[in-house]
Amino acid sequence: MESDLPNIKRWIVLYPVYINSKKTLADGRRIGVSKACENPTCAEIGDCCSYLKLPFAIEVDKAYPRDFLQRGRVRVLLKKEDGTLVNPEISSRKQLMIRVAELVPKHHGRTTKKQEGSSSSSTTMAKSGKGGRKKK
Repeated sequence: MESDLPNIKRWIVLYPVYINSKKTLADGRRIGVSKACENPTCAEIGDCCSYLKLPFAIEVDKAYPRDFLQRGRVRVLLKKEDGTLVNPEISSRKQLMIRVAELVPKHHGRTTKKQEGSSSSSTTMAKSGKGGRKKK
């Protein structure tokens, strides 16, 4: 167990803010808005890493330095000790962020939330639209 811990410290860090389309570059987003996803969680990022067959560790107690209210980060192993890539398709931190941001919207926990959320938001918009017209 002790031999694993020093390795984890050398893994790359991926904060959810890095791929959040709701954040600006100044807030900490690292990829383009078009490639980013909406409000990713550490669990979703972890699931995407396991789908990409990359070893990862979720650190729940850690916070993003620029916004300490945002808890959690994910550490991911891109290269083994000998320098070979764990997944040959992903060779850099940026590639990892883009691939994870593509996968998060397709996450099984997210697809059911989206369908429920979109139906309720469209009905509330229709109601508020009608109410606005009656007042005028």
